[in-house]
Amino acid sequence: MSPIRPSAEPGGEAATDVAAPPLGRAVAVLVLLAAASMIPLLGPPAALRGTGEALAPGTSGITFLRTVMFAALCVQVGEVFATRLARRVPGAPLDRSPRRWSAYAAWAGCGAALVLATIVANGNLVPQQLSDLDLGRLSGSRDGRLALLEVNAFVVAALCAHSRRPSSAALPLAAVIVAEALRAHPPVEDNPLVGSGLTLVHLTCAALWAGGLLYVLRILRQWRATAPEAGVGVLGLYARVAAVLFAAITVTGVFSTLRRMPPGTVADQLTGTAYGRTLLAKGLLVAVVAVLALLARRRLRGAGDRVGAYAPARREVVALGVVVALSALLTAVPVPIRW
Repeated sequence: MSPIRPSAEPGGEAATDVAAPPLGRAVAVLVLLAAASMIPLLGPPAALRGTGEALAPGTSGITFLRTVMFAALCVQVGEVFATRLARRVPGAPLDRSPRRWSAYAAWAGCGAALVLATIVANGNLVPQQLSDLDLGRLSGSRDGRLALLEVNAFVVAALCAHSRRPSSAALPLAAVIVAEALRAHPPVEDNPLVGSGLTLVHLTCAALWAGGLLYVLRILRQWRATAPEAGVGVLGLYARVAAVLFAAITVTGVFSTLRRMPPGTVADQLTGTAYGRTLLAKGLLVAVVAVLALLARRRLRGAGDRVGAYAPARREVVALGVVVALSALLTAVPVPIRW
């Protein structure tokens, strides 16, 4: 196996299949990134159009903030996860790992969580001035305490990222996931602990899948000239775990959907409600991601240039970025009525 193709330029760095993607692939990646960035701004009105459901004030802003928070969570969880995978690869040059983004992601997540906490402090309405804020709502309500927990957990995660043991951020990040799972299922709904448990598993696996792939691809690119086989080894380990993560995401997603939409109403609600439309778009995109993951896995098993698995995996992580934005939109649109 010879995964490196020497550069034709004198004195140039060794090039690989990951160095210069074709123009068509680059355009596709840019289109997906543009779609992900527009979902928080244009997604809510588009999802609600024609459903008869009302658009709550500040829905677009809340979607954007949750997109930032979920993306920050994925980046941090993924770096902890992928670093542990890299340690299992013999000969991996861990001292030359990509620069961590955890600290930046943690502060971004903290900022988004803090703004969301101010909305809770104003009775779940976007505050127009400082006098609108009632800090007593944060300590005196369930949603307020969960919001404060998320803010503080991101602060601790940022401090861990700057410490000598950045993997210790796993605990505060777990606290964020637990808080999100509890927030998504208030006590007034039927069997809220069941719903929170499903969301806990779903969100954890999604963060490991998306964030882990991002850092694995950064490792593969960082080591492409000095240790390409080690990078492919990390990608191979990730691919095996990702299969389990995908299965868990699928199962918990199906059960969560059936809890929100009884079986007899799923077909109507998938097209007639904002929640259903967003869920349908997310499901279709996850199917595309699964195909890309299978293609990458097939190339990893091939006898040829296994670094070629980088191309579908790169498109997979971009598509997962759009899935993260759609997941944030799901938390902002009205929950469907159980008919």
